[in-house]
Amino acid sequence: MGIPWLTQALEFPDPQRADAEGIVAAGGDCSVERLLLAYRSGIFPWPINARMPLLWFSPDPRYVVVPREAHVGRTIRKQVRRGLFEVRVDTAFREVMLGCAKVHRPGQRGTWITPELLNGYLRLFEAGYAHSIEAWEGGRLVGGLYGLALGKAFFGESMFAERPDASKVAFSVLLGHMIAWDFHFVDCQTHTEHLARFGAVPWSRTRYLAALGEAVQHPDPRGRWQWALSADDALALVPG
Repeated sequence: MGIPWLTQALEFPDPQRADAEGIVAAGGDCSVERLLLAYRSGIFPWPINARMPLLWFSPDPRYVVVPREAHVGRTIRKQVRRGLFEVRVDTAFREVMLGCAKVHRPGQRGTWITPELLNGYLRLFEAGYAHSIEAWEGGRLVGGLYGLALGKAFFGESMFAERPDASKVAFSVLLGHMIAWDFHFVDCQTHTEHLARFGAVPWSRTRYLAALGEAVQHPDPRGRWQWALSADDALALVPG
């Protein structure tokens, strides 16, 4: 059976019918409405490159970090205590995305952050759904990550670091706030050793969709975020 092709109608196939690689559909656009529907449905865009049709995925298993079950090691805790990086939120969203787009990833030619995807997430940021968590050193952006929040779920998209541990420190501070704000999980999409060290675990697609359905019953935390805690206080909430 071929991959379903999206039309102009704002709808997706059932993610449980994804193929063996997790592909749900192809085509469509990166409008705010379509992106929000995708994430609420357990689906995310993952272009191969700007010349190929946009692909939409729902992998099985799905890797997630449950904030209250996460792990932050001693090295990162020391980095936070040293205060080498200032962790900000929602002050440089575009710059974080561009930093992520420059990262070389093994087995990947170019970047999957196409101009279409960049513009789509910028519109999500302007609409108050997408967020950037940034590591600054001496007034210079040196790492961070971006994603979007719906209900009590945060969907992490990509990270970059120009300085060792910069993105790890940013993610650690985010995890502390996820606990303070009672978020249910951080969606990491697929396995990486980087996120496995933070406690990312595989969930079956069925389990993920059930947890997602519960998380998005809560109101969306729209708008520019502001940290409720210092970096030290946020990290104190995350298990060691």
